[in-house]
Amino acid sequence: MTRWLSGLTRRGWAFLALGSGVVVAAILVGQQDILRAGILLLILPLASLLIAARSRVHLNARRTVEPQRLPVGSRSTVRLELANQTRTPIGVVLVEDTLPYTLGSRPRFVLDNVWSRFRREVTYELQPATRGRFSIGPLTVRVTDPFGLIEFRRAFSDVATLIATPVVWPLPTVRLTGEWTGSGATRPRAIATAGEEDATVRAYRDGDDMRRVHWRATAHHGELMVRREEQPWQSRASILLDTRLSGHAGEGPDSSFEWAISAAASVGVHLAERGYLVRLVNEQSGAAGPAATDGQHSAREPVSSRVQLLDTLAVTSASRHVSVGHWSDLLDGPESATGMLIAVLGRLQPAEAHIVAQLRHSSTAALAILLDVNSWTSAPTPESERVREAEVAQILRRGGWNVIEARRSEPLATVWERLSLATTSSPSSPGSVNMEGVA
Repeated sequence: MTRWLSGLTRRGWAFLALGSGVVVAAILVGQQDILRAGILLLILPLASLLIAARSRVHLNARRTVEPQRLPVGSRSTVRLELANQTRTPIGVVLVEDTLPYTLGSRPRFVLDNVWSRFRREVTYELQPATRGRFSIGPLTVRVTDPFGLIEFRRAFSDVATLIATPVVWPLPTVRLTGEWTGSGATRPRAIATAGEEDATVRAYRDGDDMRRVHWRATAHHGELMVRREEQPWQSRASILLDTRLSGHAGEGPDSSFEWAISAAASVGVHLAERGYLVRLVNEQSGAAGPAATDGQHSAREPVSSRVQLLDTLAVTSASRHVSVGHWSDLLDGPESATGMLIAVLGRLQPAEAHIVAQLRHSSTAALAILLDVNSWTSAPTPESERVREAEVAQILRRGGWNVIEARRSEPLATVWERLSLATTSSPSSPGSVNMEGVA
């Protein structure tokens, strides 16, 4: 009973108090007409309370978000479907959806004349200004009667997810130093020099077809061996993202870190669309991207790699606990960086540059986009800072890296073209990737 009475509004409590006072006064003075008026004042809020309490359990709601994954700055439509499944009418329904503060104020709607078998659809738009994974909901519904005497709240448990991915800039098709992948329809499937083992037989497993038994290898190994299924080779690229808070400058969407995020996303999508198996390497996500398995590559694997890459970058943040010294651990092990290694780097000290220069060991090509972090600030760049930047770039080049500096005002497409010119003109280039041929 107490829980039901909690649904009374101030007006409802006023009716109850006034009705009770009128009833007591009518009894004391013996006026039946006044007594009937007092009873009417008592019945109105209680009857409304009973009707609303019965009807609220039959109110259904459903939410759809389209699209659920979108780039920052794009619009997504949220559609709410409300239905009254009972024959009991409801007065007024106030609908409020729960949103993170970064997506703006909470949308509110007022639905009048919610009668029996009522069904209505309301929509609103979201335009995320920052990347991230956002929870939409839960939906809160307030049911009131036509007199405003009662109000019940109901929170639905349904929560939708909206993923705002980084901005992806289109990049031109260029040639880059690295593994050779051929061109056209007759190109061989390329694999990095440190790729999967080139084996044709393996040990027999339960369920293998006996027609695949390799008898010569069986006699040589002393155990039953079968022919291994042909493994399709695939080009690979690893993207190393500098997430050190000390390595970046600026705040919000205009910071150098957000530029680095979009640069990593653009390069990753560009390579994935051209058949590369792309992996993102940073301390927060480790190595994000589909790993190679025994004969499980498919034509759609780069698409999965692209989606996973963007989802990971959507929630990546800068941290003051990240250290350059840990990057070698991320690039070692069974998921070591093979194929091309592309690094998007912030501010480095010469000692840190020596560590980064040694990361190239297992890659056929190492390409670095070195951010001129000072260009993201309003302060003029001192001469000592220019000397440091030149020294860092020189250390990386001595380690076999192809380095291009990127400034805030320079589009990534221009940086990508300059990186191509630097790699193809490098005298130590072992080969080049025809990005047009991989498409």
